[in-house]
Amino acid sequence: MASPDWSNLPPDHNLAKFAADLPDILSQTDYNEMYGVTLQASGDADQPTPHTTLIILQKFLRANMNDLTKAKAQLTDALAWRKSYNPLAAKDDTFSADKFAGLGFVTTIKDVPSTGHKEDVATFNIYGAATQDPKKTFGDTDAFVRWRVALMELTLSQLHLASATQPIPDYGQGADPYQAIQIHDYLSVSFFRQPGEIKASSAKIIDLFSKYYPETVSYKYFVNVPLVMQWMMGAMKMLLSKDSIQKMTWLTYGNQLASYVGGDVPKEYGGTGQGLKEKALTPTYDDAVKEARATEASTKAVAENAEAK
Repeated sequence: MASPDWSNLPPDHNLAKFAADLPDILSQTDYNEMYGVTLQASGDADQPTPHTTLIILQKFLRANMNDLTKAKAQLTDALAWRKSYNPLAAKDDTFSADKFAGLGFVTTIKDVPSTGHKEDVATFNIYGAATQDPKKTFGDTDAFVRWRVALMELTLSQLHLASATQPIPDYGQGADPYQAIQIHDYLSVSFFRQPGEIKASSAKIIDLFSKYYPETVSYKYFVNVPLVMQWMMGAMKMLLSKDSIQKMTWLTYGNQLASYVGGDVPKEYGGTGQGLKEKALTPTYDDAVKEARATEASTKAVAENAEAK
């Protein structure tokens, strides 16, 4: 399918209408950043709306099945939330390694069969890392949400939306090339004894992400899910949209993942790729900061001793 042409959008196209209404939205929210992109309204016909701004507007249109009224409302709410919460700053926060280290990774996967891309951004959520003491990880809901937002912003930064050049097709006309893959690993997680803290944190994340991060995930893989819990997929189909269901696959064993995303994943997922700890990006943790400071202090001490001699 040919790529859409945004160089001369007809005035009655919803994306053109959205762009025309953007100045009012930016004025109302007094904020202009979304997913790391600075939204800029067109000044006049000689200054078309920047391509990266159209990328963001198209995502919100697609998230609302091309309903302009709903897309404008969601963008307005998302901008207001970003102004108050400052998720970009969360990406640069330092988090407790004791609570969150090993729980989330952002990496890339080459040659995923279903996308046709040379490389896809992928986020791994390793929930089994919190099984020893789930209350420690999820007990402070606000801290967990902040960490999860940081992981999401780190993921978005790897999509490089601020330098995107390829248009996104209209809703129903093709895939959005600027989305990440999510893998949720439930190895060692009990589905039958979930503390209230986990349920509270999960509910808040689902609500927040559905409102403020539309069209950021192309596909979700749930791995190491016991067969006995596969019934949940059937139950979820009653609650989710057709589009959401088509983006989800549940796998009983982790090593089945390579059959879906290719061999550039770690061996525990059936591939031959590097391990996540060796390759992936993570939020900043306090133990890494301590180690860096200790190394800096040691280097400084060696230099001072050398000068003294």
